[in-house]
Amino acid sequence: MTMTAVAHVPARRTSPETPAVNRDSGIDTMRGIAILMVIGIHSLPQSIDASWIKVIDAALRPCVPIFLFASGYLTATSGRVPLWKRLKATIVPYAIAFAAAYIYMAGHNPAMDHRLSTAVARFLLAYVFVYYYVFVYVGCTIGLWLIFRYADNSTRDTSQQLTILLGIAIAFGLIAGSYLDPLLLRAGFAESLIQEARLRNIPFWFSFAACGALFGAFRAEPALRNMRITILGATVITYLIYAAVRIFGIGDSADYDSVAFFGYAAMLTILLLAIYPRVPLLAAIGSGSYFIYLWHIFVVMTLRDHAPLRGFGAVPDFVATYAITTMVSVTALLAIRRTASSRTLRWLGA
Repeated sequence: MTMTAVAHVPARRTSPETPAVNRDSGIDTMRGIAILMVIGIHSLPQSIDASWIKVIDAALRPCVPIFLFASGYLTATSGRVPLWKRLKATIVPYAIAFAAAYIYMAGHNPAMDHRLSTAVARFLLAYVFVYYYVFVYVGCTIGLWLIFRYADNSTRDTSQQLTILLGIAIAFGLIAGSYLDPLLLRAGFAESLIQEARLRNIPFWFSFAACGALFGAFRAEPALRNMRITILGATVITYLIYAAVRIFGIGDSADYDSVAFFGYAAMLTILLLAIYPRVPLLAAIGSGSYFIYLWHIFVVMTLRDHAPLRGFGAVPDFVATYAITTMVSVTALLAIRRTASSRTLRWLGA
């Protein structure tokens, strides 16, 4: 899931108008890995509570943190947040995809509520398919803009103030992740509503953007490269902890919004930054990850609603759904880039 196609990149790296050759292939490769993880999560069987599904799901869950980490990292290396440009490049493609998703849902649910107030609520809460991340990204972008604007307005010690603010944001995000659901439970909210709130827990998600900004501000890549083995070991350990928490229901075993999840997701993003892989195919996919995020779910939903894949068993269903969705989504991205105008590409997030 990703707004990464619109994340600001310094002029020396990329912009929507620059050729792909000028893009940062390392960051785009990270995004490519993350969007393939997104497709993997959505391809998993939804009605089966098997341990092997939790193991795979747990491994793939850091996809959103990777995108947010990359956004914070690139923001720090550029030193600014073009807020209006980011918001416009986020909301316009989302609005088009939302309209298509709304039509799809209405066609499959004759009893769907079409009142204007309900439709507006659906749009603002991104309550169609899996678009909740759109406004998570918007919230994190505004958070980055506020922090960098405050730091820029300081008369001295800008870098130190920026570091302190980002550290505070991370601490506050972890607190919000730990206590949001107990607070809502004590207030008497329904479990389903609490789950929706946790998916949109912007302070928690912002901790990943703040973490990326910290590493970008300190230009930490050389030190990270010298610690790859250590970081790899820490990543494996934190994954095992998070997967065990999920499988055995230890403490806060939520998919997102838990300290165990933060530990694994943060370590995996740092590991990717330390390795800094550059794979042309993954970079090409990553450069259009927002388009894939918005439109891949139509393939997944069509297969679930109209293809008899479930009859072959959970594993074949997962493999087939993942392979078909990835192939169709990437092919669509490459095709539209070859045929559409630059304005159309911006409207579609490609």
